[in-house]
Amino acid sequence: MWDLFVHPSNLFFSVSLCLMLLLGLVECILLIVGASSQGFLDQFIPDSLFDTHHPDFNVDADHGLWIQFLDWLCLGRIPVLIWLIIFLTTYALFGFITQGIFFHFTESYFPLWIIAPATLFLCMPIVRVIASIFVKILPQDETTAIHSDELIGLTAEIILGNAKPNYPAQAKVKDQHGLTHYVMVEPATEITLLQGQSVILTHKTKIGFQAIPT
Repeated sequence: MWDLFVHPSNLFFSVSLCLMLLLGLVECILLIVGASSQGFLDQFIPDSLFDTHHPDFNVDADHGLWIQFLDWLCLGRIPVLIWLIIFLTTYALFGFITQGIFFHFTESYFPLWIIAPATLFLCMPIVRVIASIFVKILPQDETTAIHSDELIGLTAEIILGNAKPNYPAQAKVKDQHGLTHYVMVEPATEITLLQGQSVILTHKTKIGFQAIPT
């Protein structure tokens, strides 16, 4: 078993399994200190992906093949952290099982450059099935998605850095469902918003929001 884990041909699967365990450990530590990585991870999901689950979404709108593919994988329907753990675990186990079966009959492994992309392609339907199950069993308030525009007008707190024009800082804001979002903010005027300061989100930008002091 150890030889299977450390063999160079299984490098990607070993790394995936380690990342999954690391994510779980970090999340446990954050929960102990009263925080979570969920809001931070959500900012890397395209807003248009959340739009596909919004009541006002136009089913005839063209959101591109990439967004359709992410939606097919149930991204945006469950917390990103849970989806990542599902993906990393499925990818690693599928790869290890395939390599183990192949080794049993041939006493050799598939080369890394073949097995890594092949496993990525073949495990996606399994990821979708498992994610779909989580969509059904997770509480609704854990998967509530909103338009990022709905954060406009809410009060946020700058938690990392000082925000200057064209030099945004990270802030956290709670939406109407009580969920925390981590966003990038910069001042709407020629001022500096300091770390720890409360601000009001006023306009959407390409990278986040403009804000003014409360």
